[in-house]
Amino acid sequence: MAERGVTEHEVQVEAEPGVRLEGTLSVPEMALGVVLFAHGSGSSRFSPRNRYVASVLQRAGLATLLIDLLTAGEEESERWTRHLRFDIELLARRLIGAKQWLMQAPELRGQSIGLFGSSTGAAAALVAAAREPESMGAVVSRGGRPDLAGLVLPHVRAPTLLIVGGDDVEVLELNREALDALRTVKRLEVVPGASHLFEEPGTLEQVARLARDWFLQQFAAASRESPAGEPPSW
Repeated sequence: MAERGVTEHEVQVEAEPGVRLEGTLSVPEMALGVVLFAHGSGSSRFSPRNRYVASVLQRAGLATLLIDLLTAGEEESERWTRHLRFDIELLARRLIGAKQWLMQAPELRGQSIGLFGSSTGAAAALVAAAREPESMGAVVSRGGRPDLAGLVLPHVRAPTLLIVGGDDVEVLELNREALDALRTVKRLEVVPGASHLFEEPGTLEQVARLARDWFLQQFAAASRESPAGEPPSW
């Protein structure tokens, strides 16, 4: 359910020629920017964790687009083969296509764009940010696998926040290595007592607050750097 003052509707996004993806676009009054969500393997735009984070962002004045990066047919095939959930190149291409769709949306034209990625979706978000350095305003990774972004990490220019659960030991180490590889404004936040899915009481709330503050801070900084009265170049 949309927050009060937020317009929510289902959309179809042509992320690649002939490929239409299902999404949920939520736009608050006087939006301060827009965040595109990239869910992890085995999840969807209906992920309760991402929907909760999105609702916190919406209350702060940020529009959100939760999108399925695979078509219904691809999702059905994935149930048996699992051949696409780690295809980071494919997921990143579709994120870029969704970003281009957002840039053309009349109610969001000229807005700063951020990416929120979970698990493998975080790797796709980082690859997309590296490929589109002029149009990605910020990245947040929740329990992400930035190691799957490979050699593109030093090319990411968008300010990047990595959020990892303190009990998610292996992923935490992967994120520490990724933090060293990034050559942009960056921060690693460890949520004490949280596992990979942030299911422990209060941990997902911390993720949402950290993401909200990061996007608002980075979007505001980008706005200050733009010429007076003009939107950012993306």
